[in-house]
Amino acid sequence: MGLLKRNPFGHILFIKLWLIRILGAITHRRYRGFNELQIDGSEIIKALPDTNVLFISNHQTYFADVVAMFHVFNASLSGREDTIKNIGYLWRPKMNMYYVAAKETMESGILPRIMGYVGAITVQRTWRAKGKDVTEKKEVNPNDTENIKIALADGWVITFPQGTTKSFKPVRKGTAHIIKQHRPIVVPIVIDGFRRSFDKKGLRLKKKGILQSFTIKEPLDIDYDNDTIEQIVEKVEYAIEQHASFLKVIPVEVLEEQKELDKLRQWNY
Repeated sequence: MGLLKRNPFGHILFIKLWLIRILGAITHRRYRGFNELQIDGSEIIKALPDTNVLFISNHQTYFADVVAMFHVFNASLSGREDTIKNIGYLWRPKMNMYYVAAKETMESGILPRIMGYVGAITVQRTWRAKGKDVTEKKEVNPNDTENIKIALADGWVITFPQGTTKSFKPVRKGTAHIIKQHRPIVVPIVIDGFRRSFDKKGLRLKKKGILQSFTIKEPLDIDYDNDTIEQIVEKVEYAIEQHASFLKVIPVEVLEEQKELDKLRQWNY
């Protein structure tokens, strides 16, 4: 690797490589030590092509979720089966891996900016500002969708289609438009336990001894020509287990307590 070789977004790969190694080494014990990460489906990762793969997942913290994905994906590509044991996989990580993140989040401090260099595709959220929903939505920045297109052409992209860490919020149609337009292989991931392990940002370890689950599912069956945006949205909601039907087994009065949602999902599944 040349010292000044860059990816399509201008990031120097040598710097990105060492950031992945250092951040990976620092965070490894958060998923294998202080807490344990239970992985299922790592064989699916090894069978994927090198480019045009879109990972969709539910979202529980700003950063801990995507850091876990970098660990799991690289461990799987290095031949580990449902484990991140032995961090040697960080020596030669997959360099063309990106994740979609809110611009305001990635500009909120030095550490988020550093993590952004690892592979963030920042987008301007049209429905939220400063952590609150807005009534007047902004127009979508065409550069945002263009950057996702570039990232898919170069490698893998991770996105959280609900656009929020709150459970059972609607999937944004923008994800469906990306799927229909760029026709990536869409791989669903369902995570749990991260909200109990970390603070909301996913930077501070909140509680030890938590079992975090990480389930990789088979790629979605999508008819890119004939499926409507609404149909794709529904498929995504079911795949990441955030469809409204998943709430039927939970008492209505409990739904007001967002903190209890994760516990209830464990009890019911």
